[in-house]
Amino acid sequence: MGVPTMSLVFILLAVMLQQMIQASQEPACHMNDLTALKGFTKCLEQDIGGWNWSSSNCCSFTGITCDNSSVIYGRVVGLELGNKRLTGTICESLVGLEQFRILNLSLNSLHGKIPANLFRFRNLEVLDLSNNYLVGPLPSAIHLPSIKYLDLSKNYFSSFISMQFCTSSSHIQYLDLARNFFGEGSIYLENCTSLQYVFLNGNVTDGIGNLSNLVELNISLNDFSGSLPDVFGRLRKLESFSASSNRLTGLLPASLVNSAPLLRIDLHNNSLDGPIRINCSAMAQVTSLHLGSNNFQGPVPASLSSCQSLTVLHLARNKLGGVVPFEFRNLHALEFLSLGNTSINNISTALDILQHCKNLTILDLGLNFYQEEMPSNVNLQFTSLTALIIPFCHLRGSLPIWLSSSKMLQLLDLSWNSLGGSLPSRIGKFEYLFYLDLSNNSFSGEIPESLTGLENLVHKTALLKESCEHISLIKSKEQGRPRLFTGPIWPSFGNLKNLHVLNLEENNLSGSIPDSISGMTSLEVLDLSCNNLSGEIPYSLVHLSFLSVFNVSYNRLYGDTPSGGQFMTFPDSSFDGNQALCPRLVAPCQRKQIHPVVSPGKKMKIMDWNFGIGAAIGFLLCVFFCFKSGWVIPKGRVCRC
Repeated sequence: MGVPTMSLVFILLAVMLQQMIQASQEPACHMNDLTALKGFTKCLEQDIGGWNWSSSNCCSFTGITCDNSSVIYGRVVGLELGNKRLTGTICESLVGLEQFRILNLSLNSLHGKIPANLFRFRNLEVLDLSNNYLVGPLPSAIHLPSIKYLDLSKNYFSSFISMQFCTSSSHIQYLDLARNFFGEGSIYLENCTSLQYVFLNGNVTDGIGNLSNLVELNISLNDFSGSLPDVFGRLRKLESFSASSNRLTGLLPASLVNSAPLLRIDLHNNSLDGPIRINCSAMAQVTSLHLGSNNFQGPVPASLSSCQSLTVLHLARNKLGGVVPFEFRNLHALEFLSLGNTSINNISTALDILQHCKNLTILDLGLNFYQEEMPSNVNLQFTSLTALIIPFCHLRGSLPIWLSSSKMLQLLDLSWNSLGGSLPSRIGKFEYLFYLDLSNNSFSGEIPESLTGLENLVHKTALLKESCEHISLIKSKEQGRPRLFTGPIWPSFGNLKNLHVLNLEENNLSGSIPDSISGMTSLEVLDLSCNNLSGEIPYSLVHLSFLSVFNVSYNRLYGDTPSGGQFMTFPDSSFDGNQALCPRLVAPCQRKQIHPVVSPGKKMKIMDWNFGIGAAIGFLLCVFFCFKSGWVIPKGRVCRC
């Protein structure tokens, strides 16, 4: 045998030896566990990817963790199959996994009842069955002495949590039972001294004050009614409290507004009332206060200016009134302020005060300052502002020059005011702007061509990781606003590759539809109806593969209607009112010019800008809170011309 052959033999022997060592180190699946897992799969309606029954070693299956210690060597201690699209029921056979520590079957489509014995594992530390379709009452006797994390949220459970729950499960730290169907008085949490995070529904009593180790308490999105219990003085570790979107009434508890450890309070969308009395001397660390959409009365409290750590202050949709307190200029950490729909007045003073909040990035003042004058003070400076929202105020004046100082602006909403004059070319110089709503004003003249060069619509330069996928601007339908946008549709609109919606309906635009529009490759909605456009519909538009809404009705267009691509899906109403336009699916028609009569009573219109630069719904929802409802582009609507 030659040297090369001997070398090959030694290599093969070495490989075989290594495989034998690895095999000896890998825990073998215990037969009881293998039987239990086979029984588990019999209740499912599909196979589990990565489970190969030709192998008896279940420790190698996807989602299975086995213990390799000498004590319970080879026993299954973890089954983690979250978000695997499993359907079926949870079989009783799972109780055969006697050494279970982790069971995660969340984010699937499992249904039926949970086997009662599943709540009697002595070693189980993590149980997550959230986001399924599980039903029925929970067992009256839950005995999970090692449990630390229990999440049964977003199912259809009923009945109750036993009063003895924390006695038999004393190590529980995280409990989420939200979004189920527990009845009134069905949840008892006493002696749960280890609990740190609680998410509930049902009826929470004063007993919640016994959870002395709570760090976060979230009872939002339930159907709680009545007043909040005055027990927060006993929750000395509580940093975050959320009870939004319930039916809570009454005053803010004294123990809540004096709770020193609290950093975040969210009580929006309830019916709480009375004055807002936050003791900033006691709550010096509070960073976020969301009390919007309640019935709080009285002026905007100047005392909030003493909460020097505040970064988020949301008081919108309350019955406050008065003016923005002068002391608010001292809120140097403030980044988000929403005072929309609070009946405050004096916009000039408000902006003069708030410009001193140098970290302010989002400002909502809409539905206030009725028929006041838009400040024209060129010395106003909002250098950090990324979103300015002042709609529905009927403000008079023009587009303010001081906006030029807000070079970081990404969202500008001044809709439903009475601003007039022509749009200045500087509107197209905001590098990061991706949401522009100036609808329902009295602007006139040509659309500034500079708008077609907005950097964020051409190159996606938005600073935010997530921003709005759909943005819609609705046009004015009020009488007494005869001003219209005139001139052409600029060919450079084709540069806006990230624009999703372009709505120029009901103006007095003239000329042809630029062929370059086909360069707007993200376009989903194009509405050019009720204008004075002429010429043919560019055939290149058939290449806009995302286009789902198209309307050129009531213009002076002629020639053949494109019939390829998405054009096969558009209704005939999209082309009405163009008497020289040949219908689809017929022989090419004679070119002839027929000028339809357009009513002189057209309303003022402005552009819709819709830029999809992320996957979240609503810019403000992605940043801090969704404080503004989404508007919808009217689809297939025939305008009144």
